[in-house]
Amino acid sequence: MRTIGQHRDAVQALVGPALPTAGSSLPPESSSVVALAVESGAGHGYRVLATTVLAPTPLPAFDNSQMDGFAVRAADAGTTVRVGAPIPAGVVPPPLGAGTAAPIMTGARIPDGADAVFPVESTPARSFPAALQSDDVPVPPDLASGAFVRVAGSDLAAGAPIARAGQPLTPAVLGALAGAGVTTVDVVRRPRVLVVSTGSELLDPGSTADTDLRAGAAIGDANGVALSAALAEVGVDTRRVRVPDDPDRFLGALDDAVGDWADVVLTTGGISAGAYEVVRQALGPRGLVVTPVTMQPGGPQALGSVPVAGRTVPVVAFPGNPVSALVSFEVFLRPVLARAVGLPEHRPTAELPAAEPTTSPAGKHQVRRGTVVDGRVHFVGGPSSHLLWHYAEATHLVHVPVGVASVEPGDSLTVWSIR
Repeated sequence: MRTIGQHRDAVQALVGPALPTAGSSLPPESSSVVALAVESGAGHGYRVLATTVLAPTPLPAFDNSQMDGFAVRAADAGTTVRVGAPIPAGVVPPPLGAGTAAPIMTGARIPDGADAVFPVESTPARSFPAALQSDDVPVPPDLASGAFVRVAGSDLAAGAPIARAGQPLTPAVLGALAGAGVTTVDVVRRPRVLVVSTGSELLDPGSTADTDLRAGAAIGDANGVALSAALAEVGVDTRRVRVPDDPDRFLGALDDAVGDWADVVLTTGGISAGAYEVVRQALGPRGLVVTPVTMQPGGPQALGSVPVAGRTVPVVAFPGNPVSALVSFEVFLRPVLARAVGLPEHRPTAELPAAEPTTSPAGKHQVRRGTVVDGRVHFVGGPSSHLLWHYAEATHLVHVPVGVASVEPGDSLTVWSIR
């Protein structure tokens, strides 16, 4: 049996090279900076820059005032000068004459001839607009050239890279692009994952009469919905298909759905030791390898490079129980996808004491669901892999490592924050 680390490395080695990246042969997508800002604010991950963007102008583009005050010549320090015409932001002011102080607002352009700004708070009027009524104003005696002036290019010189290929387009990077007047950039295409739910009993939520569900004739496709949502959280484009437990129909549906669209295929169910394990039966001969992992839940795992729709596609196969599928995603697939889209690879992690006792199979790494209250870990539900509602109530995944058969209150546990 593989360890969690060994299987995570195997998933990384299989999936990573198939994902679009900066410099890959896949063509980039052009997108507006405004549209990208909306995407980043929607909680669906960052986009990644496909090509380096050079600043068309310096940042700031011109010398401007750091505060509301008076633009002057530093040579006039310690004297009283006359008050000239005010300079609001957004105008090109006339040159500043000797012996003159121009009222200037934050961000407004420094006039030619001025080399310093002193704050309006240091004047007798103390604030605008009252200071605009003054005929003259004293210049602080200690005022030095460059005081309170944001120099053009002090943030970034013209022609310097604003952002480099492969860099996530974070809010600050998008702001820098917009500030430099960049309107569109080339971004790496989002990863595309086809989610395949297997089982002749599966139905889309709302697609059948309630009587069918109550009679036990069918179940809703929880895995397809939950994993599509989990993929969307890390900025991945998804499509979803349900297939029955029939190898021929499974292969036909897979060919149709993969086409030239999917980078990766993610299946759930059909890899255990039952008589109708459609994923194992259909894809085993094509190169899918079933590999048990020392993890509970999520012990059955499979992966491989599989010919589908006339090309070779990475296939990652999770167990069919819904908690097993979601835990498998968090442990094995989410890290490589998050890295590809510029998000942190790891969930926020902490070492916290257990609030209550529990047991765990000593030979397996158990991943329990829990909450953290007052700095202590409380388990939510039991270890069973069908307890999806309990997973929904949890805020953390709680790790009980291999070799630990029991946990006592106060024992330290590693927890991942999933909300």
